[in-house]
Amino acid sequence: MTEIFPFEDPSKTKRIVMAVEYKGRNYRGWQIQRTGVSTIQATLEKALSKIANQEISTIVAGRTDAGVHATNQIIHFDTSAQRSMYGWTMGVNGALPNDISIKWAHEVDETFHARFTAKERAYRFVIHNNWVRSAALEGLVTWEQYELDVDLMQEAANLLLGTHDFSSFRASECQAHSPVKTLRELTLKRYGEFIVIQTRADGYLHHMVRNLVGVLLPIGRGRKPISYATQVLEAKNRNKGGVTAKGDGLYFVRAQYERDDLPCEKAGPVFIQPLIDSDGAVFSPI
Repeated sequence: MTEIFPFEDPSKTKRIVMAVEYKGRNYRGWQIQRTGVSTIQATLEKALSKIANQEISTIVAGRTDAGVHATNQIIHFDTSAQRSMYGWTMGVNGALPNDISIKWAHEVDETFHARFTAKERAYRFVIHNNWVRSAALEGLVTWEQYELDVDLMQEAANLLLGTHDFSSFRASECQAHSPVKTLRELTLKRYGEFIVIQTRADGYLHHMVRNLVGVLLPIGRGRKPISYATQVLEAKNRNKGGVTAKGDGLYFVRAQYERDDLPCEKAGPVFIQPLIDSDGAVFSPI
């Protein structure tokens, strides 16, 4: 007789991949830290472990800093728990706070690795460019009071594309083995009061996106020449770089893998996506 609810066999594990959306404002980044510090990973693993009825450890596609958001963060974990993909999604969401959500769950083979098999990662940075700050968007965008010249910023951004030593854009606590990364896209587009920056790379250094934006902002304000971007890049010295932009407007939006079985959601964030869809040729598809 087949059991309706078979006992879970720890020798038979499954690898589950999930897409996670979160608002990072209330957390000290993705990674588990010392006791008493609230992080996305710690909160998510607590919920996963509750639904799995066993301890769950996660691997993430790309760590995010304190206050940084994600629309399609990819994680994976191994478990012997028998749950449907619907059960994983709805069960974990029921155990999570409202600022973290599972968008989908999918079973994969053991060759998938959220971090090491990712070929590319993409971020979007949203700036609210208005002389008055928005209360409704507080924490979701970076407010810039001064009028920004997007054309000047794009010219400067183009100088940073390609494979370079990005030491000038690397936080002092960065643990990456090499500062050399390949920046494949750094595109800016204005939508009324919003400026959206899309960046794609094979990998990122700690604070790299925020430091890239920190160099482009004074150029957009007219306080630095376009050549400032090249000067900072060639210095290979963080002390020669600009101010690190706030994390409020930064979103991890995509990790790309060489497989076509994973669900694909809009890059987001949701409040800006309709504007991007109306002018979809501006950004490279991600």
